[in-house]
Amino acid sequence: MGVFVYLPLVLPLTALPIARLAEQHLHPRSATRLLAAVGTTLALCSTVCLALLMVVGTAQLPGNPLPDGWSDPEVRAAVPYEEKAGIVAIGVLAAVVVACGSAVHHHVRQRVRAARALRSLPEQPSGVAVLPDPEPYAYALPGSPGRVVVSTAMMECLTARERRALVAHERAHLTARHHRYLLATQLAARANPFLLPLRTAVAYSTERWADEAAAQATGDRRAVAGAVGKAALFAHRSPDALPALAAVGPIPRRVAALLDPVPPTRLWPPSSAHVAFAGLVATVGTTMSALSSLNATVTLVRILHAATPL
Repeated sequence: MGVFVYLPLVLPLTALPIARLAEQHLHPRSATRLLAAVGTTLALCSTVCLALLMVVGTAQLPGNPLPDGWSDPEVRAAVPYEEKAGIVAIGVLAAVVVACGSAVHHHVRQRVRAARALRSLPEQPSGVAVLPDPEPYAYALPGSPGRVVVSTAMMECLTARERRALVAHERAHLTARHHRYLLATQLAARANPFLLPLRTAVAYSTERWADEAAAQATGDRRAVAGAVGKAALFAHRSPDALPALAAVGPIPRRVAALLDPVPPTRLWPPSSAHVAFAGLVATVGTTMSALSSLNATVTLVRILHAATPL
């Protein structure tokens, strides 16, 4: 197994260049899907290797329920520095499980609370719930079906064209199920802190994806840009408001992107040598991480199988 069991713990660093360049040079739909796939794969690989190290560390603890053969010196010799790494992996993996469980619990609780708050409202054919509230906010509530929630204060801040752009933006979040990408990258970042830049990049690219979808639906990029800027301006004046249309992502960059032409959707050829190199590094890093975790898993399973008395 050797050092292969440790490589997936640090290989997420290879995804950092593409995290920054993807949101700048790729279409936001492509950037979101690419970064979510890379981040999820790297997080799974690093978690698997932590679990393998934990098995070795747990086998050394007195009174553990594992077979005695798993603590044999020959088994422990398969993992470099197993005496310390195995014990440390137990605590680290426990922290990962708690952090991911907390993120999922918070996500589910927020959705349940929002759904309960909207349950008393009458169903709208348009799928838009306008709440009488002096605080300006707008958000998309996933579900079956999903709903767009907007306060009356936010509607009063915008023109008719900007209102249509706002609703189209939030509907794009529901249609593309952006909450899944956000949750996946959040869990990946909880599993491996090296993936935090990917979570930030995906949070921005999902907003840009919704911006572009709204611009395509309304046919008015300037109206969407105006809705983004105004929503951010009025939402920031109300710190207690719920998540607003422009609450995530650098607003000036989003507005500037909407005032530019539609970004190209092609992935190949790359727009620049920097993007090509960063993509190559991320691809190599992700592939090596997957192969390393697979190699470590197969090797340790074989060793433990051989060490387990029939």
